[in-house]
Amino acid sequence: MVNILGINLSALNRGATLEKIGEFLSDGRQHYLVTPNPEIILKSHQDEELFYILNKADLSLADGFGIKLAGFIAGKKIPRLTGADLTLDLLALAGEKKLRVAVLNREGGLSQQTAIKDALTKKYPELETLVIDHHRHQPLSHELLEKINAFAPMIFFNTFGSPYQEKIIYHNLAKMPSVKVAIGVGGAFDFITGKIKRAPKAMRVIGLEWLWRLVQQPKRIKRIYNATVVFTVTLFRSKFNHFFYRPCVACFLYKKGNDETEVLIVEREDDPGHWQLPQGGTDGESLAKAGARELREELNTDKFVMKAVFKRTYSYLFPPVSQQSPLSLQRRFIFDYKGQRQGLFIAEFFGRNEDIKVNFWDHSDWRWVDIHDLVASVHERRREATQIFLAKFKSLK
Repeated sequence: MVNILGINLSALNRGATLEKIGEFLSDGRQHYLVTPNPEIILKSHQDEELFYILNKADLSLADGFGIKLAGFIAGKKIPRLTGADLTLDLLALAGEKKLRVAVLNREGGLSQQTAIKDALTKKYPELETLVIDHHRHQPLSHELLEKINAFAPMIFFNTFGSPYQEKIIYHNLAKMPSVKVAIGVGGAFDFITGKIKRAPKAMRVIGLEWLWRLVQQPKRIKRIYNATVVFTVTLFRSKFNHFFYRPCVACFLYKKGNDETEVLIVEREDDPGHWQLPQGGTDGESLAKAGARELREELNTDKFVMKAVFKRTYSYLFPPVSQQSPLSLQRRFIFDYKGQRQGLFIAEFFGRNEDIKVNFWDHSDWRWVDIHDLVASVHERRREATQIFLAKFKSLK
Protein backbone atom coordinates (compact mmCIF):
# COMPACT_ATOMS: atom_id res chain seq x y z
CA MET A 1 0.00 0.00 0.00
CA VAL A 2 1.28 3.47 -0.96
CA ASN A 3 -0.17 6.77 0.25
CA ILE A 4 -0.26 9.73 -2.16
CA LEU A 5 -1.65 12.98 -0.77
CA GLY A 6 -3.81 11.09 1.69
CA ILE A 7 -5.19 8.43 -0.64
CA ASN A 8 -4.10 4.81 -0.21
CA LEU A 9 -3.18 3.04 -3.44
CA SER A 10 -2.53 -0.61 -4.11
CA ALA A 11 1.00 -1.74 -4.88
CA LEU A 12 -0.26 -4.90 -6.65
CA ASN A 13 0.68 -5.42 -10.28
CA ARG A 14 -1.89 -6.31 -12.92
CA GLY A 15 -1.64 -10.05 -12.45
CA ALA A 16 -1.89 -9.88 -8.68
CA THR A 17 -4.81 -7.46 -8.98
CA LEU A 18 -6.79 -9.84 -11.15
CA GLU A 19 -5.98 -12.67 -8.77
CA LYS A 20 -7.29 -10.57 -5.87
CA ILE A 21 -10.48 -9.78 -7.81
CA GLY A 22 -10.92 -13.49 -8.43
CA GLU A 23 -10.82 -13.98 -4.66
CA PHE A 24 -13.39 -11.23 -4.22
CA LEU A 25 -15.75 -13.00 -6.61
CA SER A 26 -15.57 -16.24 -4.69
CA ASP A 27 -15.41 -15.25 -1.01
CA GLY A 28 -19.15 -14.55 -0.68
CA ARG A 29 -18.71 -10.93 0.44
CA GLN A 30 -19.28 -7.66 -1.38
CA HIS A 31 -16.37 -5.50 -2.51
CA TYR A 32 -15.92 -2.21 -4.30
CA LEU A 33 -12.93 -0.98 -6.25
CA VAL A 34 -11.81 2.56 -7.03
CA THR A 35 -9.36 3.89 -9.61
CA PRO A 36 -8.12 7.29 -8.36
CA ASN A 37 -6.32 9.54 -10.82
CA PRO A 38 -4.68 12.90 -10.01
CA GLU A 39 -7.91 14.78 -10.65
CA ILE A 40 -9.90 12.52 -8.31
CA ILE A 41 -7.28 12.80 -5.57
CA LEU A 42 -7.42 16.60 -5.76
CA LYS A 43 -11.22 16.46 -5.72
CA SER A 44 -11.14 14.34 -2.56
CA HIS A 45 -9.33 17.15 -0.74
CA GLN A 46 -12.44 19.30 -1.22
CA ASP A 47 -14.96 16.48 -0.80
CA GLU A 48 -14.50 14.67 2.52
CA GLU A 49 -17.15 12.07 1.70
CA LEU A 50 -15.24 11.11 -1.46
CA PHE A 51 -11.99 11.01 0.52
CA TYR A 52 -13.57 8.65 3.04
CA ILE A 53 -15.07 6.40 0.35
CA LEU A 54 -11.80 6.13 -1.59
CA ASN A 55 -9.91 5.04 1.51
CA LYS A 56 -12.59 2.56 2.53
CA ALA A 57 -12.41 0.71 -0.81
CA ASP A 58 -11.33 -2.92 -0.88
CA LEU A 59 -8.91 -2.14 -3.68
CA SER A 60 -7.63 1.24 -4.87
CA LEU A 61 -5.82 1.19 -8.21
CA ALA A 62 -3.73 4.04 -9.58
CA ASP A 63 -5.21 5.41 -12.82
CA GLY A 64 -3.02 8.10 -14.28
CA PHE A 65 0.64 8.51 -15.14
CA GLY A 66 0.85 11.44 -12.72
CA ILE A 67 0.30 9.09 -9.79
CA LYS A 68 3.00 6.75 -11.02
CA LEU A 69 5.31 9.77 -11.20
CA ALA A 70 4.24 10.82 -7.69
CA GLY A 71 5.23 7.39 -6.43
CA PHE A 72 8.61 7.71 -8.13
CA ILE A 73 9.20 11.07 -6.42
CA ALA A 74 8.25 9.49 -3.08
CA GLY A 75 10.58 6.56 -3.71
CA LYS A 76 7.64 4.14 -4.09
CA LYS A 77 6.70 1.96 -7.02
CA ILE A 78 3.04 2.29 -7.93
CA PRO A 79 1.79 0.03 -10.73
CA ARG A 80 -0.63 1.81 -13.04
CA LEU A 81 -3.84 0.02 -14.02
CA THR A 82 -6.32 2.27 -15.77
CA GLY A 83 -10.07 1.94 -15.45
CA ALA A 84 -10.27 1.32 -19.19
CA ASP A 85 -7.83 -1.60 -19.02
CA LEU A 86 -9.42 -3.05 -15.90
CA THR A 87 -12.86 -2.88 -17.50
CA LEU A 88 -11.64 -5.06 -20.38
CA ASP A 89 -10.03 -7.48 -17.93
CA LEU A 90 -13.23 -7.78 -15.88
CA LEU A 91 -15.41 -8.26 -18.94
CA ALA A 92 -13.09 -10.98 -20.22
CA LEU A 93 -13.12 -12.63 -16.79
CA ALA A 94 -16.91 -12.47 -16.65
CA GLY A 95 -17.18 -14.03 -20.09
CA GLU A 96 -14.77 -16.80 -19.17
CA LYS A 97 -16.55 -17.62 -15.90
CA LYS A 98 -20.05 -16.92 -17.28
CA LEU A 99 -20.78 -14.23 -14.71
CA ARG A 100 -23.57 -11.74 -15.23
CA VAL A 101 -22.57 -8.09 -15.60
CA ALA A 102 -24.64 -4.96 -15.00
CA VAL A 103 -23.70 -1.50 -16.28
CA LEU A 104 -25.36 1.54 -14.72
CA ASN A 105 -24.61 4.07 -17.41
CA ARG A 106 -24.63 7.84 -17.27
CA GLU A 107 -27.67 9.22 -19.06
CA GLY A 108 -26.53 11.95 -21.44
CA GLY A 109 -22.98 10.60 -21.72
CA LEU A 110 -21.22 9.84 -25.00
CA SER A 111 -22.29 6.18 -25.02
CA GLN A 112 -25.88 5.24 -24.30
CA GLN A 113 -27.53 1.98 -23.35
CA THR A 114 -28.11 0.62 -26.88
CA ALA A 115 -24.58 1.41 -28.07
CA ILE A 116 -22.99 -0.23 -25.02
CA LYS A 117 -25.25 -3.29 -25.23
CA ASP A 118 -24.51 -3.75 -28.95
CA ALA A 119 -20.76 -3.32 -28.46
CA LEU A 120 -20.67 -5.84 -25.61
CA THR A 121 -22.76 -8.36 -27.54
CA LYS A 122 -20.41 -8.08 -30.50
CA LYS A 123 -17.19 -8.29 -28.47
CA TYR A 124 -18.39 -10.79 -25.83
CA PRO A 125 -21.22 -12.81 -27.43
CA GLU A 126 -21.45 -15.26 -24.50
CA LEU A 127 -21.64 -12.53 -21.88
CA GLU A 128 -24.98 -11.84 -20.15
CA THR A 129 -25.29 -8.11 -19.58
CA LEU A 130 -27.81 -5.61 -18.28
CA VAL A 131 -27.27 -1.98 -19.31
CA ILE A 132 -29.37 0.80 -17.78
CA ASP A 133 -29.16 4.53 -18.49
CA HIS A 134 -29.69 6.68 -15.40
CA HIS A 135 -29.19 10.34 -14.54
CA ARG A 136 -26.25 10.64 -12.19
CA HIS A 137 -27.93 13.24 -9.97
CA GLN A 138 -30.93 11.02 -9.25
CA PRO A 139 -30.95 8.42 -6.45
CA LEU A 140 -31.50 4.79 -7.39
CA SER A 141 -35.21 4.08 -7.16
CA HIS A 142 -36.71 0.97 -5.63
CA GLU A 143 -37.88 -0.09 -9.10
CA LEU A 144 -34.39 0.28 -10.59
CA LEU A 145 -32.82 -1.73 -7.78
CA GLU A 146 -35.47 -4.42 -8.23
CA LYS A 147 -34.59 -4.63 -11.93
CA ILE A 148 -30.90 -5.04 -11.14
CA ASN A 149 -31.58 -7.62 -8.43
CA ALA A 150 -33.88 -9.62 -10.70
CA PHE A 151 -30.98 -9.86 -13.18
CA ALA A 152 -28.63 -10.81 -10.30
CA PRO A 153 -25.26 -9.58 -11.61
CA MET A 154 -22.00 -10.49 -9.89
CA ILE A 155 -20.04 -7.60 -11.41
CA PHE A 156 -21.39 -4.05 -11.41
CA PHE A 157 -19.98 -1.13 -13.44
CA ASN A 158 -20.93 2.51 -12.96
CA THR A 159 -19.99 5.12 -15.59
CA PHE A 160 -21.20 8.29 -13.85
CA GLY A 161 -17.73 9.78 -13.39
CA SER A 162 -16.24 10.84 -10.05
CA PRO A 163 -17.48 11.51 -7.41
CA TYR A 164 -20.96 10.35 -8.44
CA GLN A 165 -20.00 6.77 -9.32
CA GLU A 166 -18.10 6.14 -6.09
CA LYS A 167 -20.91 7.54 -3.94
CA ILE A 168 -23.64 5.62 -5.80
CA ILE A 169 -21.73 2.37 -5.31
CA TYR A 170 -20.88 3.01 -1.65
CA HIS A 171 -24.44 3.85 -0.66
CA ASN A 172 -26.21 1.19 -2.75
CA LEU A 173 -23.93 -1.86 -2.85
CA ALA A 174 -25.64 -3.55 0.11
CA LYS A 175 -28.97 -3.14 -1.70
CA MET A 176 -27.67 -5.31 -4.57
CA PRO A 177 -26.75 -8.52 -2.73
CA SER A 178 -25.77 -10.53 -5.81
CA VAL A 179 -22.99 -8.04 -6.67
CA LYS A 180 -19.60 -9.19 -5.41
CA VAL A 181 -17.41 -6.68 -7.27
CA ALA A 182 -18.47 -3.10 -8.05
CA ILE A 183 -16.37 -0.42 -9.71
CA GLY A 184 -16.75 3.08 -11.12
CA VAL A 185 -15.10 3.37 -14.53
CA GLY A 186 -16.03 6.80 -15.88
CA GLY A 187 -15.80 6.82 -19.68
CA ALA A 188 -14.22 3.39 -20.08
CA PHE A 189 -17.14 2.10 -22.14
CA ASP A 190 -16.71 4.97 -24.60
CA PHE A 191 -13.57 3.20 -25.83
CA ILE A 192 -15.50 -0.06 -26.24
CA THR A 193 -18.30 1.61 -28.24
CA GLY A 194 -15.80 3.55 -30.32
CA LYS A 195 -17.16 6.95 -29.28
CA ILE A 196 -13.62 7.85 -28.25
CA LYS A 197 -10.47 6.46 -29.80
CA ARG A 198 -7.87 5.53 -27.22
CA ALA A 199 -4.33 6.90 -27.43
CA PRO A 200 -1.75 4.71 -29.16
CA LYS A 201 -0.02 2.36 -26.74
CA ALA A 202 3.31 4.20 -27.10
CA MET A 203 1.72 7.44 -25.84
CA ARG A 204 0.12 5.58 -22.93
CA VAL A 205 3.42 4.02 -21.91
CA ILE A 206 5.29 7.35 -21.79
CA GLY A 207 2.44 9.09 -19.98
CA LEU A 208 1.09 11.29 -22.76
CA GLU A 209 -2.44 9.89 -22.94
CA TRP A 210 -3.66 13.18 -21.47
CA LEU A 211 -2.34 15.02 -24.54
CA TRP A 212 -4.19 12.63 -26.84
CA ARG A 213 -7.42 13.21 -24.91
CA LEU A 214 -6.89 16.98 -25.04
CA VAL A 215 -6.59 16.91 -28.82
CA GLN A 216 -9.74 14.81 -29.08
CA GLN A 217 -11.71 16.76 -26.46
CA PRO A 218 -10.37 20.35 -26.11
CA LYS A 219 -13.09 21.16 -23.56
CA ARG A 220 -11.24 18.90 -21.09
CA ILE A 221 -8.41 21.43 -20.81
CA LYS A 222 -9.33 22.53 -17.28
CA ARG A 223 -9.50 18.94 -16.04
CA ILE A 224 -6.20 18.09 -17.70
CA TYR A 225 -4.58 21.23 -16.26
CA ASN A 226 -5.68 20.15 -12.78
CA ALA A 227 -4.44 16.60 -13.31
CA THR A 228 -1.02 17.71 -14.53
CA VAL A 229 0.00 21.17 -13.30
CA VAL A 230 -2.12 21.57 -10.14
CA PHE A 231 -1.50 17.99 -8.99
CA THR A 232 2.26 18.32 -9.46
CA VAL A 233 2.39 21.66 -7.61
CA THR A 234 0.29 20.22 -4.75
CA LEU A 235 2.57 17.20 -4.54
CA PHE A 236 5.75 19.26 -4.27
CA ARG A 237 4.19 21.78 -1.89
CA SER A 238 3.18 18.99 0.48
CA LYS A 239 6.84 18.08 0.90
CA PHE A 240 7.45 21.32 2.82
CA ASN A 241 4.28 21.39 4.94
CA HIS A 242 5.83 19.33 7.73
CA PHE A 243 7.65 22.49 8.87
CA PHE A 244 4.36 24.27 9.56
CA TYR A 245 1.13 24.14 11.54
CA ARG A 246 -2.10 23.65 9.63
CA PRO A 247 -4.49 26.62 10.16
CA CYS A 248 -7.58 25.21 11.85
CA VAL A 249 -10.78 26.39 13.54
CA ALA A 250 -12.48 24.86 16.58
CA CYS A 251 -16.24 25.41 16.79
CA PHE A 252 -17.82 26.14 20.17
CA LEU A 253 -21.56 25.71 19.54
CA TYR A 254 -23.78 26.29 22.56
CA LYS A 255 -27.45 26.65 23.40
CA LYS A 256 -29.23 28.17 26.40
CA GLY A 257 -32.36 27.07 28.19
CA ASN A 258 -33.81 26.86 31.71
CA ASP A 259 -30.86 28.82 33.12
CA GLU A 260 -28.47 26.17 31.74
CA THR A 261 -25.90 26.31 28.97
CA GLU A 262 -25.02 23.23 26.93
CA VAL A 263 -22.22 22.75 24.41
CA LEU A 264 -22.23 20.39 21.44
CA ILE A 265 -19.50 17.75 21.14
CA VAL A 266 -19.00 15.06 18.50
CA GLU A 267 -17.55 11.55 18.50
CA ARG A 268 -14.91 10.88 15.86
CA GLU A 269 -15.82 8.23 13.31
CA ASP A 270 -12.28 6.91 13.16
CA ASP A 271 -11.78 6.71 16.94
CA PRO A 272 -14.78 5.46 19.00
CA GLY A 273 -15.00 7.18 22.35
CA HIS A 274 -13.01 10.20 21.17
CA TRP A 275 -15.28 13.19 21.87
CA GLN A 276 -14.30 16.73 20.91
CA LEU A 277 -15.61 20.05 19.64
CA PRO A 278 -16.24 20.14 15.87
CA GLN A 279 -13.17 21.41 14.03
CA GLY A 280 -11.56 21.61 10.62
CA GLY A 281 -9.09 23.41 8.39
CA THR A 282 -9.65 27.04 7.46
CA ASP A 283 -8.62 26.39 3.83
CA GLY A 284 -7.57 30.01 3.37
CA GLU A 285 -10.83 31.46 4.72
CA SER A 286 -11.31 33.83 7.64
CA LEU A 287 -12.15 32.23 10.97
CA ALA A 288 -15.72 33.51 10.68
CA LYS A 289 -16.23 31.94 7.26
CA ALA A 290 -14.37 28.74 8.06
CA GLY A 291 -16.16 28.20 11.37
CA ALA A 292 -19.60 28.68 9.83
CA ARG A 293 -18.68 26.39 6.95
CA GLU A 294 -17.42 23.66 9.29
CA LEU A 295 -20.65 23.68 11.29
CA ARG A 296 -22.77 23.59 8.15
CA GLU A 297 -20.69 20.76 6.67
CA GLU A 298 -20.22 18.62 9.79
CA LEU A 299 -23.65 19.12 11.38
CA ASN A 300 -25.72 19.81 8.24
CA THR A 301 -27.44 22.77 9.84
CA ASP A 302 -27.37 26.55 9.57
CA LYS A 303 -29.44 27.14 12.70
CA PHE A 304 -26.80 29.15 14.52
CA VAL A 305 -25.55 32.70 14.81
CA MET A 306 -21.91 33.68 15.27
CA LYS A 307 -21.07 35.38 18.57
CA ALA A 308 -17.27 35.77 18.42
CA VAL A 309 -14.00 34.55 16.94
CA PHE A 310 -10.58 34.38 18.58
CA LYS A 311 -7.39 34.04 16.57
CA ARG A 312 -4.50 31.67 17.36
CA THR A 313 -6.11 30.28 20.48
CA TYR A 314 -4.28 26.97 20.75
CA SER A 315 -1.56 25.00 18.93
CA TYR A 316 -0.67 21.34 19.16
CA LEU A 317 1.54 18.78 17.47
CA PHE A 318 0.07 15.70 15.85
CA PRO A 319 0.54 12.59 18.02
CA PRO A 320 3.13 10.01 16.99
CA VAL A 321 2.11 7.75 14.11
CA SER A 322 1.74 4.81 16.50
CA GLN A 323 -1.02 6.68 18.37
CA GLN A 324 -3.04 7.68 15.32
CA SER A 325 -5.99 5.75 13.96
CA PRO A 326 -5.77 4.65 10.29
CA LEU A 327 -8.15 7.29 8.94
CA SER A 328 -6.74 10.20 10.96
CA LEU A 329 -3.30 9.16 9.79
CA GLN A 330 -4.45 9.29 6.17
CA ARG A 331 -6.01 12.70 6.69
CA ARG A 332 -2.80 14.03 8.17
CA PHE A 333 -0.99 12.98 5.02
CA ILE A 334 -3.23 15.17 2.91
CA PHE A 335 -1.53 18.16 4.42
CA ASP A 336 1.48 16.54 6.09
CA TYR A 337 1.73 19.37 8.62
CA LYS A 338 3.49 18.92 11.95
CA GLY A 339 0.39 19.96 13.87
CA GLN A 340 -2.53 22.38 13.95
CA ARG A 341 -2.91 25.99 15.05
CA GLN A 342 -6.48 26.62 16.11
CA GLY A 343 -8.59 29.71 16.11
CA LEU A 344 -11.96 29.64 17.89
CA PHE A 345 -15.43 30.19 16.40
CA ILE A 346 -18.21 30.68 18.96
CA ALA A 347 -21.84 30.43 17.87
CA GLU A 348 -25.24 30.06 19.51
CA PHE A 349 -27.63 27.37 18.28
CA PHE A 350 -31.29 28.36 17.85
CA GLY A 351 -32.69 25.30 16.09
CA ARG A 352 -34.02 21.93 17.21
CA ASN A 353 -32.09 18.71 17.76
CA GLU A 354 -33.74 17.29 14.64
CA ASP A 355 -31.92 19.97 12.62
CA ILE A 356 -28.57 18.35 13.42
CA LYS A 357 -27.23 15.41 11.43
CA VAL A 358 -23.53 14.55 11.54
CA ASN A 359 -21.70 13.33 8.44
CA PHE A 360 -20.96 9.61 8.65
CA TRP A 361 -17.41 10.10 7.35
CA ASP A 362 -16.54 12.60 10.10
CA HIS A 363 -18.47 11.59 13.19
CA SER A 364 -20.42 8.65 14.54
CA ASP A 365 -22.46 10.58 17.12
CA TRP A 366 -23.09 13.95 18.76
CA ARG A 367 -24.57 15.21 22.02
CA TRP A 368 -25.10 18.25 24.19
CA VAL A 369 -23.23 18.39 27.48
CA ASP A 370 -23.67 20.76 30.38
CA ILE A 371 -21.04 23.47 30.21
CA HIS A 372 -19.78 22.49 33.66
CA ASP A 373 -19.10 18.95 32.40
CA LEU A 374 -17.57 19.98 29.07
CA VAL A 375 -13.88 19.54 29.83
CA ALA A 376 -14.41 16.15 31.50
CA SER A 377 -16.58 14.99 28.59
CA VAL A 378 -14.02 15.39 25.80
CA HIS A 379 -11.09 13.08 25.09
CA GLU A 380 -8.11 13.56 27.37
CA ARG A 381 -6.01 14.88 24.46
CA ARG A 382 -8.63 17.61 23.92
CA ARG A 383 -8.99 18.82 27.51
CA GLU A 384 -6.23 21.41 27.61
CA ALA A 385 -7.55 23.10 24.48
CA THR A 386 -11.17 22.81 25.59
CA GLN A 387 -10.32 24.49 28.91
CA ILE A 388 -8.87 27.43 26.98
CA PHE A 389 -11.89 27.58 24.64
CA LEU A 390 -14.23 27.53 27.63
CA ALA A 391 -12.37 30.44 29.22
CA LYS A 392 -12.74 32.43 25.98
CA PHE A 393 -16.45 31.74 25.96
CA LYS A 394 -16.84 32.86 29.56
CA SER A 395 -14.96 36.06 28.78
CA LEU A 396 -17.84 37.12 26.53
CA LYS A 397 -20.20 37.54 29.46
